[in-house]
Amino acid sequence: MFNEYIQVPVIATVVGGHTGRRDDYKGNVESIIRVVPGIPESALQGIEEFSHLEVTWHFSLGSDKDIELEPRSPRDNPAWPATGGLVHRNHRRPARIATSYPRLLGVDGRDLHVADLDADDGTPVIDLAPVFQEMLPRGPVRQPQWPTEMLQTYWKDASQRP
Repeated sequence: MFNEYIQVPVIATVVGGHTGRRDDYKGNVESIIRVVPGIPESALQGIEEFSHLEVTWHFSLGSDKDIELEPRSPRDNPAWPATGGLVHRNHRRPARIATSYPRLLGVDGRDLHVADLDADDGTPVIDLAPVFQEMLPRGPVRQPQWPTEMLQTYWKDASQRP
């Protein structure tokens, strides 16, 4: 399917938090991003001064067989328009990579305690960095209505999950 590939290291693993590839009710769940022993603790020096992290992780529970690039309705809901595979934000993307912005609660050695990380327990982390406000999108963010409808319960508190 693809002509070119790269390799990326796994720099950390998600410990605890979500399980079961759930679509919604991801709010206020705490987990740990455990940095691998090959990275010195000093690489994290100063990170505790930031409120949020930008975490790039791999949808490891998905499969290359799940990749879907052709247009389809999000969550198979015909009320939402069919959009191409690169318009979706899920495990069916070619590289199965996601980015999340959890709150940093604290640092204990190589363990970064976070809340609101929507990756499952055991997920490989391929990069992390503190969020710099200046690096966030500039100007107004525009999107159609369907993501707002689809994600209305995404960040609801996990304790409210039916």
